[in-house]
Amino acid sequence: MTDVIVIGGGAAGWAAALSAAQHGLEVVLLEKLAESGGSSAMSGGCLAFAGTDLQAAQGVADSPDLLFTDLREVGQEVNDADLVRTYCDAQLATYEWLKAAGVAFSPVIETAAGQSVPRVHSVDPADMVRALHAAAEETGHIDYRPGMAARSLLQNPDGRVTGVVLENGETLEAARGVIIASGGFAKNSLLLDRYAPQYAPAVFVAGAGSQGDGLQMARALGADLRDMDYVKGTFGKHPTDESNDHSLQAVYKGAIAVNQDGQRFVDESISYKLLGDAVMAQPWHCAYQIMDQAIFDTGDDRVRILDFGRRLEEGLFYTGDTLADLAAQIEIDPDVLSATVDRYNAHVDAGHDPDFGRSHLVHHHGALRRIDQGPFYAYPSTAVVFGTYCGLRIDSQARVLRADGGWIGGLYAAGEVTGGFHGAAYMTGSALGKAVVFGRIAGEAVAVS
Repeated sequence: MTDVIVIGGGAAGWAAALSAAQHGLEVVLLEKLAESGGSSAMSGGCLAFAGTDLQAAQGVADSPDLLFTDLREVGQEVNDADLVRTYCDAQLATYEWLKAAGVAFSPVIETAAGQSVPRVHSVDPADMVRALHAAAEETGHIDYRPGMAARSLLQNPDGRVTGVVLENGETLEAARGVIIASGGFAKNSLLLDRYAPQYAPAVFVAGAGSQGDGLQMARALGADLRDMDYVKGTFGKHPTDESNDHSLQAVYKGAIAVNQDGQRFVDESISYKLLGDAVMAQPWHCAYQIMDQAIFDTGDDRVRILDFGRRLEEGLFYTGDTLADLAAQIEIDPDVLSATVDRYNAHVDAGHDPDFGRSHLVHHHGALRRIDQGPFYAYPSTAVVFGTYCGLRIDSQARVLRADGGWIGGLYAAGEVTGGFHGAAYMTGSALGKAVVFGRIAGEAVAVS
């Protein structure tokens, strides 16, 4: 018997374990793989925080209220307002909590999908998980069991979750409850066929353990689901590159996206999840991010999604002294590409894009940039499914709910296994941010239950 069982050793699981242990609870953390980290450790390492010291140092004015407005807007207001409000109210304290746990943040603050101001706080994601793990172990209240999977949840006659059945058939009981932090289902072909058939041609990058185990265990007890219609891929993944798991977001620095016909097809400032939808509708499910030298020079090698220089060194960009040279390399009619860029530049000069309505570099931030200073660059881009961003319905205390709104007693969830927070699209940093914020909340909630 222990106090609480945490299923999954990614960012959400270790945040929950640390939080619960700091409240004096005895915690068993089950990780079905040999090592913890999961999809969190493979991510771009971005967290969406507002009002931090790093922002203040760079003169960035941000607030929980602006973060709330942006999250609701980018989620097209189908996300759960209570969850979004909870995140916004808890995120700044969670940022400080992470630093106290030894998580190191880059001093660089950038702007990306869905953000009105720079609020991308960057970490090495694997190092962040390791720091949370180490801080949790230091409490002396953690029983970490790698290579051990949970297969089902135990309930008492009243329906309260009281533990788990392990893969070896043994049972493990928990006096306070169980926290599911097992990730999404990006590696489960049956669930993907059911909920995201439109992304079958996409690239998939996720932890090997992302099989939907926790979601299905909770569903077996009547848990409700949220946002299952909003599984989306991220635009910007090179279709043939196998050395980088991350997307490249040159569009948020001023690049345009053109398809194989040399035509723009979307407002490039929108969430890269919506850009993912758009590119999947193009010929060959692929496009090119087109930029000039001035835009290329705005890249930052300290932020993975903006590390243009490394991708150039690895030979992933096409380059040309002129647009015609570039067009020949990517097999687009040079006259068409030149006309597309000229038309876009005219829109930039006029301050209005009548074709797709682009008015900023990203969301509501940044003035548009012309593309006119050679050499020119093209980055092949398709959609990549990093995570499923949907799942179990939870409340603001991370409690798992049934369809009638009632709590499945003793059952909590955090991270990618949960739905309701993102809605129809996505803000950069909100997945990893959600993992640590709601992981911490879940650990606190089970401690006071």
